[in-house]
Amino acid sequence: MENFEKVVYLQGNGKLVKEEIRDQISDEFLRKVYRQLTLMRTFDRKAINLQRQGRLGTYAPFEGQEAAQVGSALALQNDDWIFPTYRDHAATMTFGLPLETVLLYWNGRAEGCIPPSGKRIFPPAVPLATQLPHAAGAAMAEQYKGTNNAVIVYFGDGSTSEGDFHEGMNFASIFKAPVVFFNQNNKYAISVPIERQMNSRTIAQKAVAYDIPGIRLDGNDIFAVYFETKKALERARNGEGPTLIEAVTWRYGAHTTADDPSKYRDQSLSEQKREEGDPILRLERYMKKEDLWDEQWAASIQMEAADQVEKAVKDMEAFPAADVNDLFDHVFEENPWTIQEQKNKYFDFLRGVTS
Repeated sequence: MENFEKVVYLQGNGKLVKEEIRDQISDEFLRKVYRQLTLMRTFDRKAINLQRQGRLGTYAPFEGQEAAQVGSALALQNDDWIFPTYRDHAATMTFGLPLETVLLYWNGRAEGCIPPSGKRIFPPAVPLATQLPHAAGAAMAEQYKGTNNAVIVYFGDGSTSEGDFHEGMNFASIFKAPVVFFNQNNKYAISVPIERQMNSRTIAQKAVAYDIPGIRLDGNDIFAVYFETKKALERARNGEGPTLIEAVTWRYGAHTTADDPSKYRDQSLSEQKREEGDPILRLERYMKKEDLWDEQWAASIQMEAADQVEKAVKDMEAFPAADVNDLFDHVFEENPWTIQEQKNKYFDFLRGVTS
């Protein structure tokens, strides 16, 4: 059996161990990456605060997973497809989804599922792994049309226990579909640790069953994520079929704002992991080693990110109240009696009618 050792380009202490990429890491690229990571973390923390204040619905935080999402999304080309889960908004925003659109989604508005014109961003998938067969199908469609477009689909470790994971991988492998299966292994499927949901040592080794490449990498190392995802996307574009990437990472906080992680894990681990190799701290340490760090510039990036997020919040809150009918009328073309009955009862409730 293959080893599937974790690929690392940049260690937690900021030391570059993949020297051959040095000439591909321009100062401009570093600043772009740092700016985006900072913006995403600022957004994530603001969204949690908004939920606590009752200004946003239940929200799925991603702090700790920024490198996995930002690095992989930066590797995409403009006409590619992205299939996210409910936690992958850092990836979709990096790919071009406006910040306020993500906030609208978490406020229960249908507009939150609509990408900008020309952007191929699938609505966030909440049921586990359902988006993997969709991604394989979209990739096959691009293949049939003869385009050079590729697809990336995100999913967590819990999704690998679902049948749709295997169906999507199987279809893509048979037809050599240009898709990258990007797993973020944050070690927990809500409260279930990975060792309780699978006997496999890694997720990457599941690629063996479909005879496709499987890569395990440090998901908090943005260089490893970016360059390895780019390689996988190039393989896809060249007709070499799909790749499974396992990005080993960690979510610092809760599964969602409705969750209490202290009930099922030692939260001191989060602070330990933050110090050992936080995605942003790691990049900062590298820039300092290379004499590229500027405190004044970093402070300006923080202020810029805060301003962008505050503007997005204002834009979101300027929208009129959501239409309650959307809860019921966007399921079927014509409501079956079961949904119509639910709708009637809910509107009776809103009118104060009791039966």
